Amino acid sequence: MADLEERANVVASGSRQTGVGVGVRRRRTADLADCVRALADVHATDGYPAEWPERPAAWLSPDGLLGAWVAEADGRIAGHVGLVRSTPGDLAPARWSLRTGGRPELTAVIGRLYVAPAARGRAVGARLLARAVAHARALGLHPVLDVLATDTAAVALYRRLGWTSLGSGEQRWASGRTVLVHSFAAPRG
Repeated sequence: MADLEERANVVASGSRQTGVGVGVRRRRTADLADCVRALADVHATDGYPAEWPERPAAWLSPDGLLGAWVAEADGRIAGHVGLVRSTPGDLAPARWSLRTGGRPELTAVIGRLYVAPAARGRAVGARLLARAVAHARALGLHPVLDVLATDTAAVALYRRLGWTSLGSGEQRWASGRTVLVHSFAAPRG
Protein backbone atom coordinates (compact mmCIF):
# COMPACT_ATOMS: atom_id res chain seq x y z
CA MET A 1 0.00 0.00 0.00
CA ALA A 2 2.90 2.36 0.68
CA ASP A 3 3.85 2.39 -3.01
CA LEU A 4 0.32 3.37 -4.08
CA GLU A 5 0.10 6.02 -1.39
CA GLU A 6 3.44 7.40 -2.56
CA ARG A 7 2.09 7.53 -6.13
CA ALA A 8 -1.03 9.25 -4.81
CA ASN A 9 1.07 11.98 -3.25
CA VAL A 10 3.14 12.40 -6.41
CA VAL A 11 -0.04 12.69 -8.49
CA ALA A 12 -1.37 15.36 -6.19
CA SER A 13 1.86 17.34 -5.84
CA GLY A 14 1.23 20.94 -6.57
CA SER A 15 -2.36 20.67 -5.32
CA ARG A 16 -3.60 23.00 -2.64
CA GLN A 17 -3.16 20.58 0.30
CA THR A 18 -1.87 17.17 -0.74
CA GLY A 19 -3.71 14.84 1.61
CA VAL A 20 -3.43 17.25 4.55
CA GLY A 21 -6.29 16.70 6.96
CA VAL A 22 -7.68 13.79 4.93
CA GLY A 23 -8.22 10.44 6.59
CA VAL A 24 -9.45 7.20 5.06
CA ARG A 25 -11.30 4.62 7.16
CA ARG A 26 -13.79 1.80 6.82
CA ARG A 27 -17.29 2.98 6.07
CA ARG A 28 -19.81 2.53 8.86
CA THR A 29 -23.56 2.14 8.45
CA ALA A 30 -23.99 5.52 10.14
CA ASP A 31 -21.97 7.11 7.28
CA LEU A 32 -24.44 6.16 4.54
CA ALA A 33 -26.63 9.27 4.75
CA ASP A 34 -23.57 11.53 4.44
CA CYS A 35 -22.20 9.35 1.63
CA VAL A 36 -25.47 9.76 -0.26
CA ARG A 37 -25.36 13.56 0.22
CA ALA A 38 -21.80 13.68 -1.15
CA LEU A 39 -22.84 11.40 -4.03
CA ALA A 40 -25.71 13.78 -4.84
CA ASP A 41 -23.20 16.66 -5.05
CA VAL A 42 -21.01 14.59 -7.39
CA HIS A 43 -24.02 13.66 -9.51
CA ALA A 44 -25.07 17.31 -9.81
CA THR A 45 -21.53 18.40 -10.72
CA ASP A 46 -20.27 15.52 -12.85
CA GLY A 47 -23.22 13.30 -13.70
CA TYR A 48 -21.84 10.36 -11.68
CA PRO A 49 -23.46 7.99 -11.38
CA ALA A 50 -24.75 8.25 -14.92
CA GLU A 51 -28.13 6.92 -13.77
CA TRP A 52 -29.19 8.11 -10.33
CA PRO A 53 -30.09 4.99 -8.31
CA GLU A 54 -33.58 4.59 -6.93
CA ARG A 55 -32.06 3.61 -3.57
CA PRO A 56 -28.65 5.33 -3.39
CA ALA A 57 -27.63 3.87 0.00
CA ALA A 58 -28.30 0.36 -1.31
CA TRP A 59 -26.39 1.19 -4.51
CA LEU A 60 -23.37 1.99 -2.33
CA SER A 61 -23.65 -1.50 -0.79
CA PRO A 62 -24.00 -3.89 -3.75
CA ASP A 63 -24.12 -7.66 -3.46
CA GLY A 64 -20.69 -9.20 -3.01
CA LEU A 65 -19.31 -6.19 -1.14
CA LEU A 66 -15.90 -7.04 0.30
CA GLY A 67 -15.37 -3.64 1.89
CA ALA A 68 -16.16 0.05 1.63
CA TRP A 69 -14.16 3.04 2.79
CA VAL A 70 -14.74 6.75 3.18
CA ALA A 71 -12.39 9.69 3.18
CA GLU A 72 -12.99 12.43 5.67
CA ALA A 73 -11.75 15.99 5.34
CA ASP A 74 -12.61 18.92 7.53
CA GLY A 75 -15.02 16.73 9.52
CA ARG A 76 -17.08 15.75 6.46
CA ILE A 77 -17.32 12.80 4.10
CA ALA A 78 -15.00 13.71 1.24
CA GLY A 79 -15.18 10.54 -0.82
CA HIS A 80 -16.10 6.87 -1.04
CA VAL A 81 -14.90 3.63 -2.61
CA GLY A 82 -16.15 0.05 -2.57
CA LEU A 83 -14.64 -3.31 -3.41
CA VAL A 84 -16.79 -6.20 -4.64
CA ARG A 85 -16.40 -9.74 -5.88
CA SER A 86 -16.34 -9.98 -9.65
CA THR A 87 -19.62 -10.83 -11.36
CA PRO A 88 -20.27 -12.16 -14.87
CA GLY A 89 -21.41 -8.73 -16.13
CA ASP A 90 -18.13 -7.00 -15.31
CA LEU A 91 -15.80 -6.58 -18.27
CA ALA A 92 -12.58 -5.93 -16.35
CA PRO A 93 -12.30 -9.37 -14.67
CA ALA A 94 -12.86 -11.14 -18.00
CA ARG A 95 -10.35 -8.91 -19.79
CA TRP A 96 -7.81 -9.40 -16.98
CA SER A 97 -8.32 -13.15 -17.24
CA LEU A 98 -7.68 -13.12 -21.00
CA ARG A 99 -4.54 -11.06 -20.55
CA THR A 100 -3.01 -12.96 -17.60
CA GLY A 101 -4.47 -16.45 -17.88
CA GLY A 102 -5.78 -16.12 -14.31
CA ARG A 103 -9.36 -16.97 -13.44
CA PRO A 104 -11.74 -13.97 -13.21
CA GLU A 105 -12.58 -15.10 -9.66
CA LEU A 106 -9.05 -14.02 -8.70
CA THR A 107 -10.05 -10.38 -9.13
CA ALA A 108 -11.91 -7.87 -7.00
CA VAL A 109 -13.71 -4.96 -8.65
CA ILE A 110 -13.24 -1.43 -7.39
CA GLY A 111 -16.32 0.74 -7.78
CA ARG A 112 -18.53 3.42 -6.31
CA LEU A 113 -15.48 5.67 -6.23
CA TYR A 114 -16.20 9.36 -5.99
CA VAL A 115 -14.78 12.50 -4.41
CA ALA A 116 -16.97 15.36 -3.23
CA PRO A 117 -16.39 18.51 -5.33
CA ALA A 118 -15.31 20.53 -2.28
CA ALA A 119 -12.58 17.98 -1.44
CA ARG A 120 -10.89 17.75 -4.83
CA GLY A 121 -7.22 18.50 -5.32
CA ARG A 122 -6.23 16.76 -2.07
CA ALA A 123 -5.39 13.25 -3.41
CA VAL A 124 -8.63 11.88 -1.93
CA GLY A 125 -9.40 9.62 -4.90
CA ALA A 126 -5.86 8.25 -5.01
CA ARG A 127 -5.90 7.55 -1.27
CA LEU A 128 -9.25 5.76 -1.48
CA LEU A 129 -7.97 3.68 -4.39
CA ALA A 130 -4.84 2.76 -2.45
CA ARG A 131 -6.94 1.51 0.49
CA ALA A 132 -9.20 -0.61 -1.73
CA VAL A 133 -6.19 -2.02 -3.59
CA ALA A 134 -4.47 -2.94 -0.34
CA HIS A 135 -7.58 -4.75 0.88
CA ALA A 136 -7.97 -6.67 -2.39
CA ARG A 137 -4.34 -7.76 -2.21
CA ALA A 138 -4.73 -8.80 1.43
CA LEU A 139 -7.52 -11.10 0.22
CA GLY A 140 -5.23 -12.51 -2.48
CA LEU A 141 -7.22 -10.83 -5.27
CA HIS A 142 -6.08 -8.55 -8.09
CA PRO A 143 -7.92 -5.20 -8.25
CA VAL A 144 -9.61 -4.25 -11.52
CA LEU A 145 -12.28 -1.76 -12.53
CA ASP A 146 -14.52 -0.57 -15.32
CA VAL A 147 -15.03 3.15 -15.90
CA LEU A 148 -17.30 5.00 -18.30
CA ALA A 149 -15.35 6.32 -21.28
CA THR A 150 -16.99 9.70 -20.68
CA ASP A 151 -15.49 9.93 -17.16
CA THR A 152 -12.25 11.43 -18.42
CA ALA A 153 -11.05 12.68 -15.01
CA ALA A 154 -11.24 9.18 -13.54
CA VAL A 155 -9.52 7.66 -16.58
CA ALA A 156 -6.72 10.21 -16.25
CA LEU A 157 -6.32 9.39 -12.54
CA TYR A 158 -5.99 5.65 -13.20
CA ARG A 159 -3.41 6.28 -15.90
CA ARG A 160 -1.39 8.67 -13.68
CA LEU A 161 -1.36 6.03 -10.93
CA GLY A 162 0.03 3.41 -13.30
CA TRP A 163 -3.07 1.30 -13.86
CA THR A 164 -2.91 -0.90 -16.97
CA SER A 165 -5.54 -0.49 -19.66
CA LEU A 166 -7.22 -3.80 -20.45
CA GLY A 167 -9.20 -2.42 -23.37
CA SER A 168 -12.63 -0.96 -23.99
CA GLY A 169 -16.01 -2.38 -24.79
CA GLU A 170 -19.72 -1.92 -24.57
CA GLN A 171 -21.55 -2.86 -21.39
CA ARG A 172 -25.31 -3.31 -21.17
CA TRP A 173 -26.87 -2.04 -17.97
CA ALA A 174 -29.99 -3.40 -16.27
CA SER A 175 -31.85 -0.28 -17.47
CA GLY A 176 -31.26 -1.40 -21.06
CA ARG A 177 -28.73 1.36 -21.72
CA THR A 178 -25.51 0.40 -23.50
CA VAL A 179 -22.37 2.34 -22.55
CA LEU A 180 -18.72 2.32 -23.55
CA VAL A 181 -16.40 1.46 -20.68
CA HIS A 182 -12.64 1.26 -20.28
CA SER A 183 -11.27 -1.60 -18.15
CA PHE A 184 -8.15 -1.23 -16.00
CA ALA A 185 -6.03 -3.41 -13.74
CA ALA A 186 -4.07 -2.12 -10.76
CA PRO A 187 -0.30 -2.05 -11.07
CA ARG A 188 1.38 -5.19 -9.84
CA GLY A 189 2.16 -4.85 -6.15
